[in-house]
Amino acid sequence: MKCDKRSMLLYAVTDRAWTGRQSLYEQVESALKGGATCIQLREKDLSEEEFLAEAYEISDLCRRYSVPFIVNDNVDIAVACRADGVHVGQEDMEAAQVRRRVGADMMIGVSVHSAEEARHAAKNGADYLGAGAVFSTSTKTDADILPIETLREICAAVDLPVVAIGGIGRGNISQLAGTGIDGVALVSAVFAADDIEKECRILRRLSEETVNK
Repeated sequence: MKCDKRSMLLYAVTDRAWTGRQSLYEQVESALKGGATCIQLREKDLSEEEFLAEAYEISDLCRRYSVPFIVNDNVDIAVACRADGVHVGQEDMEAAQVRRRVGADMMIGVSVHSAEEARHAAKNGADYLGAGAVFSTSTKTDADILPIETLREICAAVDLPVVAIGGIGRGNISQLAGTGIDGVALVSAVFAADDIEKECRILRRLSEETVNK
């Protein structure tokens, strides 16, 4: 499946650390109302049964808004809930192996940190790439910072949509202008916001401005 780069513009990655006033489902719907163009469900601590039940719910919600639904890491869950895609890291299953598991129609995203990794992922069937961490992030404290020049090299190395991730928010997103990215993947900037819908409207506009420069 080819990835429409427009769906990378405001790519929201869930993190239940900020649930409380709203459930994760309500947070995701607020993000969708605000203009999120893609939703990735990331769960590290739920049981498989709980993860699958949640995946069905969020998948149905995304379909109502005509926005791609991606499952992080868990290929079995992605297949079971008929997600639009699955995202894997460098330490996870190779894109070619994922493709054999999910078939031709499911979108595959791969995290990369260099032009070499980007070319390898593209060769093995990735549909889009996540590049980062471009700024320091509390979500992955062990992540090395990806230099802006390396981000440019990744974007130039492949003919695939590239989304930047890691510590991005309204205060620094403009620093990514001119790199060649097709959008930004955001975690806390979206889900830790007091008003998720309102924040997404601002972030969507900033992402559009950054991508088009």
